[in-house]
Amino acid sequence: MFEEIVAAFERGEVIPYLGPGVLSLARSSELPASPEALVSYLTKTATVPHKIRNNLTAAAQYIENFKHRKTVVAAMNNAFSAPTGPSALHEWLAARPKLPLLVNAWYDDLPQKALVGRDDWGLAQGISQAEHFGEWVHYFRPDGAIVPGKRTTRDSTGAKAPAEAPQETLAWKTLLYQPLGSITPASNYIVSDSDYVEILTEIDIQTPIPEVVQMVRRGRNFLFLGCRFATQVERGFARQIMKRSSDRHWAVIEGPLSKNETKFLAEQNIVRIDASLAEFVGELTGANVEAALV
Repeated sequence: MFEEIVAAFERGEVIPYLGPGVLSLARSSELPASPEALVSYLTKTATVPHKIRNNLTAAAQYIENFKHRKTVVAAMNNAFSAPTGPSALHEWLAARPKLPLLVNAWYDDLPQKALVGRDDWGLAQGISQAEHFGEWVHYFRPDGAIVPGKRTTRDSTGAKAPAEAPQETLAWKTLLYQPLGSITPASNYIVSDSDYVEILTEIDIQTPIPEVVQMVRRGRNFLFLGCRFATQVERGFARQIMKRSSDRHWAVIEGPLSKNETKFLAEQNIVRIDASLAEFVGELTGANVEAALV
């Protein structure tokens, strides 16, 4: 299986899908490496009711309602501002000659840092309707400059349709897609209940998924690293982002799975690799990788 994955990388057929657990590979990282760690940080900056203190989206929504959206954004910026360099995995991926699409489903900017020095890539980032009503994604060039885009349109039936990707994004050799936003370059975050409600209402018909992502994923295999699928939101995003791609994928997940995770992997034809992330990445990159949190 490992040789199959490496060969698929060489052919440009793998789409890495990075979750928060990947941050455990970055040495001396103080960045929140799980939803639990992030909500713990947010609830230290603002008081929230005890019953939602461990629920990231609900806690963020409470802060947004009673302290303003700007307070949420400021707290998220602080949470992900600690100086942290990219891990061996980020650097290895950035060096792949055939990497059409890299998905980073967390709020850090380590993939951007790994891609510094290249000028043939760009960034598609999910944005909050609370701050950019009528838009689902912003595109950025390597220098952080925004690419002028189009707002969501409606088709002949009146239903919302995905906005067309700006022409220059189709020429990028590597597209970095951050569906939840990121601290850089513009502090875009999908984190509160209302953020997710807006997206999940439309995601079944693919409206929030960038057009260029829908084009690139066709026929390709996803490799999930640092991801869990314990919640409906985690499963929903992964399911819709990988929609209409290949019929075979992989996920590195160590230890017991929940019933929902087991069912999800079977439904999506995701082959589970029961190994530590550090061990797998060490083999993949040929580097001696140890989890920073061990």
